Amino acid sequence: MGGMALTCLLLLKMLKVEMVGGKVLEETYMRWIHYKDECVKMIDYEPFPQGLFCNRTFDRYACWPDGPPGSVVNVSCPSYLPWFDKVSQGVVRRRCGSDGHWVEEEDGEVWRDMSQCEEEQEITSQELWFKQLMVSFRMLYTVGYTLSLFTLVSALIILLSIRKLHCTRNYIHANLFVSFILRAVSVIVKDTMLERHWGREIMRQADLGEMLSHEAAIGCRMAQVVMQYCVLANHYWFFGEAIYLYSVLIASVLIENNKYLPYICLGWGTPLLFVLPWMLAKLLRENKECWAVNENMSYWWIIRFPILFASLINLLIFMKILKVILSKLRANNQNGYPDYKLRLAKATLTLIPLFGIHEVIFIFATDEQTTGILRYIKVFFTLFLNSFQGFLVAVLYCYCNKEVKTELVKKLRSCRMEMEVVCCGQ
Repeated sequence: MGGMALTCLLLLKMLKVEMVGGKVLEETYMRWIHYKDECVKMIDYEPFPQGLFCNRTFDRYACWPDGPPGSVVNVSCPSYLPWFDKVSQGVVRRRCGSDGHWVEEEDGEVWRDMSQCEEEQEITSQELWFKQLMVSFRMLYTVGYTLSLFTLVSALIILLSIRKLHCTRNYIHANLFVSFILRAVSVIVKDTMLERHWGREIMRQADLGEMLSHEAAIGCRMAQVVMQYCVLANHYWFFGEAIYLYSVLIASVLIENNKYLPYICLGWGTPLLFVLPWMLAKLLRENKECWAVNENMSYWWIIRFPILFASLINLLIFMKILKVILSKLRANNQNGYPDYKLRLAKATLTLIPLFGIHEVIFIFATDEQTTGILRYIKVFFTLFLNSFQGFLVAVLYCYCNKEVKTELVKKLRSCRMEMEVVCCGQ
């Protein structure tokens, strides 16, 4: 009981609030180290009393002074406890026997009463609802990313395997699919690494120190860096899609002789300009845990700003292209095409996921500014749209694309004819 006291208390805290971050655990551990050091100093330098007494000791939970025989020794609740503010007036007790030894229980462990120092274990209905909500959100985006991953991989195979679909437009689509695939994989890997890092079994103090060491956090930090790069790359391939469509419909830039390299530099190169400085800032200034906590938001803006910038530019391009589409559909309507409103709606719904316009909905509602119900709504829509967006893009720009469906039917028909020739020849 003495050796596992700290571990049990930390686990109690983590079980009560399952979403507790590593920051609470790390700060508690560092306070415990300080508390232990102060206790060791007292044990080494305080003068010993005369006669019979129970020896001073540190049982990994509380610091005990020398105890007079036949008395109950009270000490204040340990100051390192995460909930110390609530139990600062409480005490933990031990009994010193008449023989000068601490009283033991039947199992051989030293008797100790720490009931006044325990946190209330009542889980309110609000905390239970919050826990269930977070679990539901995680299930939601896990299903979304898994579904997106499956449809995107199959769509990518279709685009790359049919030679007649090879063109700049479909190459850009293919890279967008790849960015979605990498984003989905990186999110799933990052969650796995975080769970592995913070969910390991703690059997002794050395395990806790190892878990909080920088070496143990390297894996989840690298997963965090890769995820940030993939998210940025995904947004900048949105940007590439928007620029390409704008150049085709309105301007004439970046497409002379089917130039493809500028889009590669934009989609895969631009994110490095922001991820590398963010990684250095984290490494040099905020090298804590798995880099998942943003104490200094100026570092987080290194990642957030380019995303918001690309989203705003995409919104402007979206509005410009929508204006062109609307004017063309109105002209067609005058020539006897009465369904232009329906076609406009279809074009709008098609462009929104392609440009990532939904990002603008919460563009100014940052995580630090949203609280309560608004925060839950923001988290839900962000996770839902981001996780299922890859699925929607794959369906719209591959499975529902007339050109792709035509070539796919031809390919399947050709394969079937070849199989029939082989069978008949045999």
